[in-house]
Amino acid sequence: MTFDEQYYNIGFIDQLSYKDTFVHRLDPRAKLIATLLFLFTVISFSKYEINALLPFFLYPVLLMSIGEIPLMFILRKVILVSPFALFIGVFNPLLDSTHVVIFSGLTISAGWLSFFSILLKFVLTVSTALLLIATTSFPGVCHGLRQLGLPSIFVSQLLFLYRYIFVLMEETMRIVRARNMRSYGKSGKGIKIFVRITGTLFIRTIERAERVYFAMLSRGFQGDMPSLKRFHIRTEDIIFTLSMIIFLYVFRFYPATEIIGRFVQGVLS
Repeated sequence: MTFDEQYYNIGFIDQLSYKDTFVHRLDPRAKLIATLLFLFTVISFSKYEINALLPFFLYPVLLMSIGEIPLMFILRKVILVSPFALFIGVFNPLLDSTHVVIFSGLTISAGWLSFFSILLKFVLTVSTALLLIATTSFPGVCHGLRQLGLPSIFVSQLLFLYRYIFVLMEETMRIVRARNMRSYGKSGKGIKIFVRITGTLFIRTIERAERVYFAMLSRGFQGDMPSLKRFHIRTEDIIFTLSMIIFLYVFRFYPATEIIGRFVQGVLS
């Protein structure tokens, strides 16, 4: 994949946030509260609880289906950052060798249980965070945080960080194109050229940041990033948040998987 394709692939998550579905129309504050509660609930499970985590996949699946978010897009992003979770849990089977009985006659190392638990929590949390941005947009999430009482300086830093990722990539794209035009695909890929490109990119980004900052000051910037869009809590937002709280409470404090399993077993028998 070329650098240009990587650039437009990063911006695709912003394009998804412009859709007009029920999830997209929800207030960012309602989605933020629901997502934070979901993340804290998933993390609160012990390292050996795997079955209890499985019902929580219902939430991201519903968000993807109702919000019309492509499954493969979210899956690729999760796989891209999955080495971090693999590195954290890969040594668990070696360090925790206690045997646990799964079924009659089948035992497994407790380290494998904790390893799979880490993977499940990672997939749930990362996919839910990505879906929040895909259905709200990163600026929408930041403005929601601001309305929830987060300091304006912190929200502004988040917005600047997100915005200047694209500015940095635009400058990088210009430099890479210029190098390709001068090298004809035969040279210009050594370590010396890479160091020069890095230095040029650093200087250009500083100059670009200064121009943008002075332009913002001339337009009345005083440290806060106002939003033209006004958000209002509606009945749908309250119902969504309350439903999410009930869902998390039931699946956190009650053995939902065992109840469902016994019900299915009773029906089949």
